[in-house]
Amino acid sequence: MTPEDLRQLQLIQLEMLLEVDRICKKRSIQYCVIAGTTLGAVRHRGYIPWDDDADVAMLRSEYERFCQACEEELDHSRFYLQTHSNTAGYRWGYGKIRRVGTEFVRKGQEHMTYPTGIFIDIFPLDNVPDHLFIRRIHNIACTIIRKMQWSAVGAKSGSNVFMRGLYRCLSMIPKNVIFSLYNSLVYLSNKKATQLVRILTFPTPNNGVYGYYKRWYTELANIEFEGHLFPAAKDYDGYLTFKFGNYHELPPIEQRQGHAATRYQLLDPDNDAIKEQTGRSPK
Repeated sequence: MTPEDLRQLQLIQLEMLLEVDRICKKRSIQYCVIAGTTLGAVRHRGYIPWDDDADVAMLRSEYERFCQACEEELDHSRFYLQTHSNTAGYRWGYGKIRRVGTEFVRKGQEHMTYPTGIFIDIFPLDNVPDHLFIRRIHNIACTIIRKMQWSAVGAKSGSNVFMRGLYRCLSMIPKNVIFSLYNSLVYLSNKKATQLVRILTFPTPNNGVYGYYKRWYTELANIEFEGHLFPAAKDYDGYLTFKFGNYHELPPIEQRQGHAATRYQLLDPDNDAIKEQTGRSPK
């Protein structure tokens, strides 16, 4: 992806961040930017220069309210919300806001049948047990369900013949069964308030902690990102150190890359015509 195209993709995502912010403010929904978006805000006051995604998180109750609010509040002429509940073939346990009239197909996912517009991730956060032993068992359940969700991709892009065969077997499990198990895990995870939360179907080892302090998602302060203010962890130093280690240090040049894509389509900034690039991978 050329630097010009990458920058345009980032600005399209910024549009979506502003739309999420607008809806959440109107409906009094608490959310925050997380992960590389927070890191970019702190270290670069905007996107990490080579980054091609943006991440938002909400506690589970806020996430459910946000999904409902999008039905009425989201500007459907420009954006759409994609979840496993409203999109056939979509297999992830979190939502995406996508831009109408665009495309970003990740390498290895060309065969997936759902719409693939440029997106930002909307992650629900669920409680994890306070007791470490139980938390390890909980993490095993999270991993099994994540592998089931990923199986439709892994059946074609697994690292070796054995893994592709294993994923192929898992992909035969009906989607409704997988998400019935996922919904049960969500219910059980949130029966009791805990100190830690996580995205259930995202790898979350954290050196054996398997979660993040809930206060990093509830005790917030505005932070500048691309000339706008968005809520992020008030203790961003503690959060970023926990997640990335020495986050002030830039990674080696060979690691400064985004997500590989087989094709993408961008909106022409002058006339909204679709600008298409195929057969390229963003670096």
